[in-house]
Amino acid sequence: MLQGKKIVVVMPAYNAEKTLKDTYAEIPFDMVDDVIVVDDASNDNTYLVAQSIGIKHVIRHQKNLGYGGNQKTCYNQALALGADIVIMLHPDYQYTPKLIPSMAHMIASDLYQVVLGSRILGKGALRGGMPIYKYIFNRILTLSQNIIIGEKLSEYHTGYRAFSRPVLERINYNANSNDFVFDNQMLSQIFMAGYPIAELTCPTKYFTEASSINFSRSVKYGLGVLKTSIQHFLHAKKWARFELYQSPKL
Repeated sequence: MLQGKKIVVVMPAYNAEKTLKDTYAEIPFDMVDDVIVVDDASNDNTYLVAQSIGIKHVIRHQKNLGYGGNQKTCYNQALALGADIVIMLHPDYQYTPKLIPSMAHMIASDLYQVVLGSRILGKGALRGGMPIYKYIFNRILTLSQNIIIGEKLSEYHTGYRAFSRPVLERINYNANSNDFVFDNQMLSQIFMAGYPIAELTCPTKYFTEASSINFSRSVKYGLGVLKTSIQHFLHAKKWARFELYQSPKL
């Protein structure tokens, strides 16, 4: 625990058997209370590896629900375990678990309710080997989003995120897409609810085993991001109403 708050790390996993152990080994267990791995019907031995290294809370989807669907299970389970702070860490070892204490401290100290690990601050993405086309795509999308919704983040597309319990209980993340655009819908919901978002410089690594989406999926994702930003703008202006901004049904 940290300042009396229970910290739960959630790892949405898909074909992560080669990297899960290394990621798990760097988690600071002097602070983290529980780890949840949700295996989204992987084609490899992710589920068995998670069990073999001693993770108590391992869930396996019987069919692939997608990246967003995986996260829904992660957050629902973390809240059910009584988490006060929930940190999403990809098990592909692209993001270092060594930032967990910094992210958790910012929330436990009530400085922020949401913290992102940004690959763009400090040029971490390019140093870590992010393909240049992905970097350019990231920058164009982020600029567009900042303009449309009137916020200012260095990037909206990082998979390293920390949330307080009240945030997860207030936003309707279960109404979001099961695909990759889930991440952006969630940030839109958080801004719509009035929460500021903090960012920390995060080094990152790109290598063969690190998860990534191909070009066609990237285009689909980009279009979904722009759609979410436009929905955010219309909802904020009260020109339209969208389910994802409604209070969750308890």
